[in-house]
Amino acid sequence: MANWLVKTEPSECSIDDVAKAENKTIPWDGVRNYQARNFLAEMAEGDEVFIYHSSCKHIGIAGIVRVVHSAYPDPTQFDSDSPYYDEKSTTEKPRWQAVDMTYVKKLDRLIPLDEIKSMPGLEGLPLIRRGNRLSVMPVTDEQWHIILSGA
Repeated sequence: MANWLVKTEPSECSIDDVAKAENKTIPWDGVRNYQARNFLAEMAEGDEVFIYHSSCKHIGIAGIVRVVHSAYPDPTQFDSDSPYYDEKSTTEKPRWQAVDMTYVKKLDRLIPLDEIKSMPGLEGLPLIRRGNRLSVMPVTDEQWHIILSGA
């Protein structure tokens, strides 16, 4: 199994929204960056994922979800009413991927970005690399344990 981090704006989909999901599974869709899409395609059932709240007052890692369905064509790319519609995508040759995730837990406290940046051993974490704006990124086992030890 692998570990990941996904960024989300809490106003769009927070860890609390995932916890309250009626069917307890949410699609992680709408990713429109090729490298992030490739990471989504690598996700497998059982992988654990940090939910990172961004573009908000309290930025940081808020909780954990688990992948319950590996990558499949993102249906929003075919929906002309969706903000994630892609007129160049076809069902024969989809460009974008989605995965399904389920709630695992909300952390006892949000781990703020400044704190993550100061944790020894996280220097290679893509989240804190200068200029990295990816919404989906891998997290090594060592990085995962370091972050959880600070939770």
